[in-house]
Amino acid sequence: MQIIRFIKSLFKKEVKETIEDLMKKYLIVGLGNIGEKYDDTRHNIGFKILDKIASKEEINFESSKLGSVASFRFKGRTFILLKPSTFMNLSGKSVKYWMTKENIPLENVLIICDDLNLNFGVIRVKAKGSDGGHNGLKDINAVLQTQKYARFRFGVGDEFSKGRQVDYVLGKWNEDEFKLLPERLEKSAEIIKSFGTAGLNNTMNAYNGK
Repeated sequence: MQIIRFIKSLFKKEVKETIEDLMKKYLIVGLGNIGEKYDDTRHNIGFKILDKIASKEEINFESSKLGSVASFRFKGRTFILLKPSTFMNLSGKSVKYWMTKENIPLENVLIICDDLNLNFGVIRVKAKGSDGGHNGLKDINAVLQTQKYARFRFGVGDEFSKGRQVDYVLGKWNEDEFKLLPERLEKSAEIIKSFGTAGLNNTMNAYNGK
């Protein structure tokens, strides 16, 4: 009987450790559109930020189901970086698939997107919220059936004339923005690591508006 109890205790410990490991996995999703013509466009800032942290961590993205994926470990946490290949308006399908595949809880998901309501480079990390007119977030809300997930909004400004919104977000960075972008990308990479190690609230307090 003692042997049986000992074996059971080991099994329970294994399960507990597995759950703890899962809670240390984070899915970081950068929204964007696939294809060379979308490279360096405002709408693809999510891809741009993930490319930056992948470069810093010296990892490569690999094409997989519904997206390109890379991963790295930092301070005992596993960060899975996802660039959906479904195009912006169908981002939810990719997010849901990788959440399920990797057993990642909703509270460990961070969605990165552009925001027309913020000036260029302004950062806002939030615990939840509406889609704000962003088609990528709109689809994620519909697929996940919730708005209660963390999102990292990167300001791209609203310097466009009436009826030119699509052209603006699908346009390239201007010369001044391009010069300032490297520092903003460095800050963005810090935010991703902070989300997984310091937690959402501390990350919001430390980086919002910076």
